[in-house]
Amino acid sequence: MVSSSFPPIIEVGGVLLSSEILTEPFCCDYEKCKGICCVEGDAGAPVTLDEIADIEDALDAVWPRLSATAQSVIDRQGVAYNDRDGDLVTSIVGGKDCVFTCYDGDSCLCALECAYREGATRFCKPVSCALYPIREKRFANGVVGLNYHRWEVCRDAVAKGKALGLPVYRFLREPLVRRFGEAWYKELCDVAAELQKRQQA
Repeated sequence: MVSSSFPPIIEVGGVLLSSEILTEPFCCDYEKCKGICCVEGDAGAPVTLDEIADIEDALDAVWPRLSATAQSVIDRQGVAYNDRDGDLVTSIVGGKDCVFTCYDGDSCLCALECAYREGATRFCKPVSCALYPIREKRFANGVVGLNYHRWEVCRDAVAKGKALGLPVYRFLREPLVRRFGEAWYKELCDVAAELQKRQQA
């Protein structure tokens, strides 16, 4: 259900989300950002216990792509750790770089995704990475919340999304379907269409 005033927080299929996900433009511009989100920040990517198991299963395939420092971090503390908020996140190198970062010239790539695209593993990457700039939060009552995360390093993605007329939810169709299913995504699109209709009225 959508209220007549279309509040900043919307409920879609039992998931709470910021309406900015439906309205803000976004489209990753890798040629400009060079995958900087993999190496900026002060914590790794949020992961679930199931994803940690999948990552560990994929380690043999991605190991040769990792730096010696990243390999040392994984040997010492594993593929993930609890950050200062108590959340499970991928291990990092030097206080910022994800251990699964690899390089192609001056561009940062995900070793997990590279191995997946080459058919070496069945696990692509944590859904939190695929969903960015959406951040997921699970509340104490089990309800899932989705927020649009603004980050200066993604300014080129915002500009490209604006030029293409592509809002966050459309750019992230594939990972949103992966996370919540086709039926949920269709309901999300219906809500977005209703919002657009009201804005044009």
